[in-house]
Amino acid sequence: MADMKTCLITRREVERVFGMKDAVECVERAFHLYGEGQAEMPPKVYLTFEKGDLRCMPVYMPTLKMAGVKNVNVHPGNRDMPTVMALISLVDPETGFPLAVMDGTYLTSLRTGAAGAVAAKYLAREDSKVVGCVGAGRQAQTQLEGLLITRPGVNRVLAFDLNTDRAKSFRRWCKKIGVKDAVATSSAEEAVRQADIVVTVTPSRKPVVRDEWVRRGTHINAIGADAPGKEELEPAILKRARVIVDNWEQASHSGEINVPISQGVITRDNVAGDIGQVVTGHVQGRTSRDDITVFDSTGLAIQDVCCAAEVLARLKPREGGPGRPRAIRFF
Repeated sequence: MADMKTCLITRREVERVFGMKDAVECVERAFHLYGEGQAEMPPKVYLTFEKGDLRCMPVYMPTLKMAGVKNVNVHPGNRDMPTVMALISLVDPETGFPLAVMDGTYLTSLRTGAAGAVAAKYLAREDSKVVGCVGAGRQAQTQLEGLLITRPGVNRVLAFDLNTDRAKSFRRWCKKIGVKDAVATSSAEEAVRQADIVVTVTPSRKPVVRDEWVRRGTHINAIGADAPGKEELEPAILKRARVIVDNWEQASHSGEINVPISQGVITRDNVAGDIGQVVTGHVQGRTSRDDITVFDSTGLAIQDVCCAAEVLARLKPREGGPGRPRAIRFF
């Protein structure tokens, strides 16, 4: 015990050893473990403040011999600091010793984009080429980053944001990473009607995507609704779509389906299954080219801890390794 220390890992250190491709691999593995029942994961707990909230997300993953907790805030009104900030702690489940405390802000952004990418791998048509983004902030970037890994045929991006400067900045970023056909649209309708894959990343509390805009065969990654009362899709979309959630308890409480569920517009019967069941093959994802598929992403602790465990493994002191994080002795 005297030699045991807790690693303190900064964002810069995480960025040095872990990227989007790594996140996609880790998140797909996490979903697979979840689908096989290899995770003990209570629903996230919310503390609501006047200007935002704080969320606590614990999980134990026996297969990885790892447990952990992510604490993450959402404060939409922040101007001089990120609206989302996070801290992840990893714990040895055998002894309870804190193995690491690391920045989780970068990992949260990456793993959310990776979840959308994995969902599109299993739910979007293989010939998908056009992505329509409703919302063009940082999360739109990581969503597209991930999609370009699992759906490499994507060659056109349409983006809408109420902040036109942000939409234009997103378009420039798309071109910078090699998507030559990137357009900042004048309306959400224009972005959605032409898309094979729609990504919604807004904090909206009323629908921003209408049913009549969504073509048959479209896949939707509904990312923005992550708290009670939030919704981005007109409920009629959910009634005619094949809906896959990441976790029923979280989604019905705070995901895209939470408002129509609470209003009785849809029921659990409208949900085909969760993403873990799809990844493991226990539930079929897309059943035909004409299916409209929706992935309701609330964000799971398994994504964070699986990614964080890989970061720790890459940074742990070892002979010939890429350097070591700082460590302190707590006990």
